[in-house]
Amino acid sequence: MAAGRIALVGSGEYLPVMHEIEAWLLADRPSRYVQLATAAAPEGQASLQRWHDQGAQAAQRLGVEQVVIDVRTRQDAELSSWADAIAGAGLIYLSGGNPGFLARTLHGTRVWQAIRQAWLDGASLAGCSAGAMALAGYVPDFRHPRSGGTDGLGVVPMARFLPHFDRYARWMPDLALRPLVSAQTSVIGIDEDTALVAEPSDGPTWEFRARGRGSAWRIEADRRHRINGVIRLQVDCEP
Repeated sequence: MAAGRIALVGSGEYLPVMHEIEAWLLADRPSRYVQLATAAAPEGQASLQRWHDQGAQAAQRLGVEQVVIDVRTRQDAELSSWADAIAGAGLIYLSGGNPGFLARTLHGTRVWQAIRQAWLDGASLAGCSAGAMALAGYVPDFRHPRSGGTDGLGVVPMARFLPHFDRYARWMPDLALRPLVSAQTSVIGIDEDTALVAEPSDGPTWEFRARGRGSAWRIEADRRHRINGVIRLQVDCEP
């Protein structure tokens, strides 16, 4: 069986503005919408509850079952009860918050192994904001862009993602992006209410397209280019 669809989202998870994309991710898949708000765990219970409530509203609009995987620590992420609850997912969604915390909390755990296996078995996989950043091979630290980052979850290993890009691009000159650029990876900005999406491919290189109200951008050392059509990115879909 082929791996599932991927969506890397600039903002708007669980909100009506992204309903069409979430419906596309769930199309022809089990009606189980698995949600992890792990990236928001450092913000406390109120923030987590807000994500869970918004996720419930999204699931209701879509007519599917909400499955909350309430992982807040690496110890939680090693619990077989949470890992087992991921089985049978139609869509697995990592929402926003702290991308480095999300990657460090899930990396190498039972829950991440279960997420990856469900995706390889055909479930769609999405990350928004912090979730999109964590699915890359490396998560930069914007306060210390030349150092201080962390390894990502590696689904799209040769890329780095900058969500909310249109908001930040208003005050961030192109030269300020230079420390984030690497010769070995593609640096991609994704506007708010916009997703970079891909269907599964027979090989490791997938074609991603921007969907939503905004655009996606390829960032080079001294400029940004709007992505018109497709951008080809390596995806790690090896078992």
